[in-house]
Amino acid sequence: MTTPQPTHRQGHCLCGAITITATQAASHVDACHCRMCRRWGGGPFVEIDCGTDVAIGGAERMTVYSSSEWAERAFCGDCGSHLFYRLKGSGEHMVCAGLFDDATDKADISLRRQVFIDEKPSYYSFAGDSETLTGAELFAMIEAEGE
Repeated sequence: MTTPQPTHRQGHCLCGAITITATQAASHVDACHCRMCRRWGGGPFVEIDCGTDVAIGGAERMTVYSSSEWAERAFCGDCGSHLFYRLKGSGEHMVCAGLFDDATDKADISLRRQVFIDEKPSYYSFAGDSETLTGAELFAMIEAEGE
């Protein structure tokens, strides 16, 4: 099976004050069910891995919160839209999938992986099959990859 090629994506927050252009966006979505993501957005964080080549227009209106030793989260200071989760070490951006019109309007984008499945509450679940990892499995995979 071949891996889909990265996609150029453009998106914006709810009010349009902040734009995001990603030239190496993944062609799938991932979801995080950890307590922190659910507290941040009221539900699972559904994201597109956009790597490090991300341009942000209107960044002066963005607020960045250091949510852990290894990551930070950003939101629009005007409308409050969640923008991304960014790894401090690598600068890799996991951008909210809903910001990209082409990602939310196409049926060909699928859910690849769900992480922190051990923290997912029982009151929701996604349709279809996807890879699932507990928090411990995710951290073990990251450690094995040397990130």
